[in-house]
Amino acid sequence: MTTPFGDRLAAAISKKGTPILLGLDPHLDLLPSPFDGAADAHRDVNERAELIGDFCCQLVDVCADRVPAVKPQSAFFEQLGSAGVAAFERVCDHARAAGLLVVGDVKRGDIASTADAYARAFFDPPMGIGACDAITVSPYLGADTLEPFAKAAKTAGGGLFVLVRTSNPGSGAWQGHGAPPVSELVAAGVHALGADTLGASGYSSIGAVCGATHPDQLTTWRQLMPHAFLLLPGYGAQGATAKDVSGAFRPDGTGAIVASSRGIAFAYRTGHTDWKTAASEALDHMRSDLAGALPGGA
Repeated sequence: MTTPFGDRLAAAISKKGTPILLGLDPHLDLLPSPFDGAADAHRDVNERAELIGDFCCQLVDVCADRVPAVKPQSAFFEQLGSAGVAAFERVCDHARAAGLLVVGDVKRGDIASTADAYARAFFDPPMGIGACDAITVSPYLGADTLEPFAKAAKTAGGGLFVLVRTSNPGSGAWQGHGAPPVSELVAAGVHALGADTLGASGYSSIGAVCGATHPDQLTTWRQLMPHAFLLLPGYGAQGATAKDVSGAFRPDGTGAIVASSRGIAFAYRTGHTDWKTAASEALDHMRSDLAGALPGGA
């Protein structure tokens, strides 16, 4: 029987000694040499896709010994069509072969059989997009739209991260609307949906995306979803700090995973000539930063 995703994530974080989720977002206009040819619209699309795949796989190799999981953003691959989808699958396979968990940042959300098809696409390798250990999903078509994803994830021993409060500046217009706010209703749904997926770690396989750019609300999310892992985007490039994310963690320093993409992948743009050295140093800085600020940290 497959170990539940919540338990696998808890174990991976403990093994690596950090809750960092490495984002793999191959922005075409930010890629270092020798991968910057991927931005050339006149170049063969298969070559462009191979370049973004090579970049992400090499970034995984640089960081694999110091992170528990990666988060490839599917849009940056899909923009290159079927060749990009194949590159996404290659990157997922490469990361898993390196012993890392893969959170597919796909933000899917749909009804009934369509939701089921999306879920199978990412959890079942023969479906063609590539197996992920967990995926991000949008709940805003209704709670029933999450059920096919949850069923597929449970069958595969995988997990979900449901969008509760995203990190973008305009998220409050809808997610914060009402009394109680819509986001709190979604949080209650996440808690209920994950009730039958609790593992030995005490964590569910159904987590939530909660922006680190809303630090004053993270304690609320922790309370509303006591058994959920919180995926925290917004650290670094979007302005959130290690101190900002601390409210998402339990007193023992567990319960959340902090995402960083541009701050690590493209750290070379701050002046380094070697992109791998820059990425490695940025990762070490983030590890140290979080260790000094989180509960139970150094």
